[in-house]
Amino acid sequence: MPIESTAGPQRHILCMKWGTKYGPDYVNRLYAMVRRHLSGDFNFVCLTDDSQGIRSEVQCFPIPPLDLELKPGQVDRAWKKLTTFERDLYGLRGRALFIDLDVVVVGSLDAFFEHPGEFLIIHDYARPWRRRRITGNSSVYRFELGAHPDVLAHFRENMDAVQAEYRNEQTYLSDFLYHHGKLAYWPAEWCPSFKYHGIPTWPTNYWREPFVPEGARIMVFHGECNPPDALAGRRNRRFRFIRPARWITSFWKA
Repeated sequence: MPIESTAGPQRHILCMKWGTKYGPDYVNRLYAMVRRHLSGDFNFVCLTDDSQGIRSEVQCFPIPPLDLELKPGQVDRAWKKLTTFERDLYGLRGRALFIDLDVVVVGSLDAFFEHPGEFLIIHDYARPWRRRRITGNSSVYRFELGAHPDVLAHFRENMDAVQAEYRNEQTYLSDFLYHHGKLAYWPAEWCPSFKYHGIPTWPTNYWREPFVPEGARIMVFHGECNPPDALAGRRNRRFRFIRPARWITSFWKA
């Protein structure tokens, strides 16, 4: 059962878990990594459709309803993450840092709450000719709870049109906040991509192990493999060899 909302610290870590792709161990490991790398008090919240197995330090709430019906053959593009922008998200108040479950925290998180900006997100790693240059990667973003309800309201009122124009929630989110003058990015070195920045270039990837780039605070795993895959030296595309990323064992643990 979800834990009832209570008054607490003004810094919140948000994550979201739905379906069966990620088990409660991902939430539990993320909590542990945040606890080791964020000084002072904070409130850890998981929006989820199943709170079973999640450690007691995590406050669990149901994912707010989005009333989005996927059409036959349509892929879930993480539109549920837009519900973090509810005007009143279970009575929570303060500054929230949303973090995806499939990341590894490798450095201090304190500056993520201190960096200036109204809405901060990763500047997307994809090549500029493949996506809009302004697009953010929503693996890590920060905002004031309740400050941007128009993001969600506009989506709910225009679901079909938004989905026809935008590939996923992060493309829509970036574009919407950009045109409202509120989009800003984290320093590039803080949230590097494992795929683009943590794998040695060919052919050295055959004898050099994946690594944590200098200045990294959160390693983002997207597209090809998650932390356990990288630890085992697996990628989901043939002929893209990597050695086991043994550095993960030092950070990705409960």
